[in-house]
Amino acid sequence: MDKTGEVSIGNNRWQRLFRWRQMQKLDEGGEDNNAEGNNNNNPQEVKPKANWKEWMVDPSEQFYYIWLQVMIFPIFYNWVIIICRTCFYAIEVNYLAVWLTLDYLSDLMYVTDMIIRVHTGYLEQGILVKDRAQLKQHYLRSSCFLWDLAALLPTDFLYFIFGIHTPLVRVNRFLRTPRLNEALDRMETRTSYPSTFRISKLMLYIFVLIHWNACLYFALSNYIGFGADGWVYPNITNPEFASMRRQYFYCFWFSAQIFTTVGDTPLPDREEEYLFMIADLLIAVLVFASIVGNVGHVITSLRDRDSVFFPNHELVKAYLRNHRISKELHKRVNSWYQHLYINKKITRENEILWQLPIQLQTELAVSIHLPILSKVTIFQNCETSLLEELVLKLTPQVYSPGEYVCKKGDVGHEMYIIKEGKLAVVADDGVTQFAVLGEGNFFGEISIINIKGNKSGNRRTANIRSIGHSDLFSLSKEDLMDVLSEFPSAKRLLEEKGRQILTKMGMLEETGEGEVEGATKVETTVHRLESKLNALQTKLARFMVELESSNRKMLARVQLLELELEALENQFPENEVGGGEGEERDGEMGEGVGGEVIWEREEAEGEEEVVEAKVKGQGEDNDKRSVKGNRCGVEASDEGEKKIGDDGKKKREKSNNRPDKGDGVEIENEVEKEEITGEKESEHDEKIEKAKEDSNRGDGSEG
Repeated sequence: MDKTGEVSIGNNRWQRLFRWRQMQKLDEGGEDNNAEGNNNNNPQEVKPKANWKEWMVDPSEQFYYIWLQVMIFPIFYNWVIIICRTCFYAIEVNYLAVWLTLDYLSDLMYVTDMIIRVHTGYLEQGILVKDRAQLKQHYLRSSCFLWDLAALLPTDFLYFIFGIHTPLVRVNRFLRTPRLNEALDRMETRTSYPSTFRISKLMLYIFVLIHWNACLYFALSNYIGFGADGWVYPNITNPEFASMRRQYFYCFWFSAQIFTTVGDTPLPDREEEYLFMIADLLIAVLVFASIVGNVGHVITSLRDRDSVFFPNHELVKAYLRNHRISKELHKRVNSWYQHLYINKKITRENEILWQLPIQLQTELAVSIHLPILSKVTIFQNCETSLLEELVLKLTPQVYSPGEYVCKKGDVGHEMYIIKEGKLAVVADDGVTQFAVLGEGNFFGEISIINIKGNKSGNRRTANIRSIGHSDLFSLSKEDLMDVLSEFPSAKRLLEEKGRQILTKMGMLEETGEGEVEGATKVETTVHRLESKLNALQTKLARFMVELESSNRKMLARVQLLELELEALENQFPENEVGGGEGEERDGEMGEGVGGEVIWEREEAEGEEEVVEAKVKGQGEDNDKRSVKGNRCGVEASDEGEKKIGDDGKKKREKSNNRPDKGDGVEIENEVEKEEITGEKESEHDEKIEKAKEDSNRGDGSEG
């Protein structure tokens, strides 16, 4: 080829390939890096081989969806052809080779479908399982495998028993019907016209039903005898009714008449014919009801769709009639509605998409409205996250011809972005036009930003009127402020851009910068005061909690003191009662004994006052010590109990040392008194212990 000098493009390609192959063979024993370098220099890259051992089908991918659509044909073929070949013998005999070829081709597709099902992934806890062993185990243990296996049983061997012209032996192929339902459901979810698809699916089911009924009618006519009466199929010896097409079309027409309840069918004469007609009429009722129900559901869904997409015009018409609105205004309202319906203008986008997750709503809004929003001057070079938040706030609006969008002097609450149509900036007379705004223009952006020093004071500076039907997007001031509260840097950037625009327009006062700084200082002060107020509120809440816990402590201490005082009151009246009894017994002994009793009573009262004073002092000490801990309070109460016990012993010793006492009777009375006081002291000790436990529980809950 070098000698000739005429080398074609194809020869050069094959020559380069041959040389590369030779170099690859020479470098087989060399280093791997050299081999990789040769591969990189090769103009034709070697494609990696597909690893079929790791092949897996994702049920959400396009391949799986297409395969389901392919599986509709073999399943539908078996449902239609098997019954047709069984009842129409001429069709079976004349096209036997075709039917056998299609039969085994459908069986091959069934086997392929089982292989694909073995490699089809499934979700487990939201994660797609791709392991081949798990996929195989999951499919083999499912009920789908049993149905698929039953549908592929080799029932064709029954041909050797019943003959080759008995296609009914393949009736087990009907068990693949669930696969057909899955395919139709997937198509319904993916189609853009689900209502139309539902009607088409219903008509397909009705066609299969009428087809089966036609085949059974022809088989029943063959059983009774063709032309035996006026109800059965006419005699096939008549050339007019002998052809296969005429036989099938006649039977299909007869079956369609029954199922559509049209009537005009011959009356049956035999019992078999009556039974067949009764069954057909019952099925016809169900078919008619299903048709009416599905069509009604489709119409209702279309109305619901219109009510969601467009405002309810009938309610507005009723409102206009009841309030006797002028014809001119009535005409404008009707024109506005007519424009929405004819041009399919949607004004309720947020209500339509509210069922979607917020992430999908944002992505849809960004894909539709972000190019328009990015054209606004003050929003250029802003953060993408800010624009994504703003696109969810855009509200579509439609204006009729001659309608004012805003007027000069009005307070601006929103800005507008023109999506479609033309608007004119007109003078106060409404005739003179200063400028015309078209698609992509915007206005009112300065009025929704609080810029200090703005001479217009956030009011409209021009009259904007729609020339024809105009579609606009509005962004309210409140929505913008809500979004900017989360983006302080973007807020400062927008305010700076707004001041630049106002400066070019000559609408910004010179002292605006100082006022802006003053406003910034005021805002800083307000934020600082708010933070301090929050801190004080937190401290107040803590103080209230501490106060409540201290109140619980005080109540526990008061209960303890009340129990101690009650015990003291129970002890001293007993001594008084004992003194009275001694006075009665010793009354005969003279006044000296009575005087001694009076002296003892006064001494007991004095000691009672001393004890009460000590108890009060101990209570105050306990209240002070409760701040440090509960143990001090318990020890103080124990010391008080010891002192009270010592005082009781001193009293008993004084009473025992008292002169002029009797011998045996007084000793017995004293023993009885000591037993009674011992029992009361034990009860008193139990009450004190309960009070201690209550106080300890209160302290534990506080800790």
